Amino acid sequence: MKPGIAPLAHDEAEAVCALAREIWRHHYPAIIGTAQTEYMLAQRYEPDDIRAELATGTMWWDALRDDGCIVAFAVSFVIEAERALKIDNLYVHPARQREGLGGALIEHARERAARLGLAKLVLAVNKRNVTAIDAYRKHGFEIAEAVVKDIGGGFVMDDYVMEKRL
Repeated sequence: MKPGIAPLAHDEAEAVCALAREIWRHHYPAIIGTAQTEYMLAQRYEPDDIRAELATGTMWWDALRDDGCIVAFAVSFVIEAERALKIDNLYVHPARQREGLGGALIEHARERAARLGLAKLVLAVNKRNVTAIDAYRKHGFEIAEAVVKDIGGGFVMDDYVMEKRL
């Protein structure tokens, strides 16, 4: 069966949180350290929080499944003032990277943005996440600005905002 993208179901919140923990613990300690990795996981990937976001109807949680298992996911929402769709999260299981799954999620977001009449896709990526920056560039994103955001707990997000014009 070919991998497919569909909305995340409420009862899949635990599964996507488990996948996020696996991905983040594999990738981010070398970039932001273990303490910040764990802090951000606790802030962003609790099943009840995801179910609450799903219930708002203002965010899309898209799951990419292969043989019924979630192997990648992306979260997006509209930023009206910028006429943009923000990809707020895009993660692929480490064993499934370089298979085009991230690109499929980006294309899915681009199609959504086009249907909504938006002008661009935007996302934020850690300045030291060279692998992701290179992947986003490959898919037509360019660095628009650098931002540093205090996220509490003594931590900051030191990111590039990247955008892709539609």
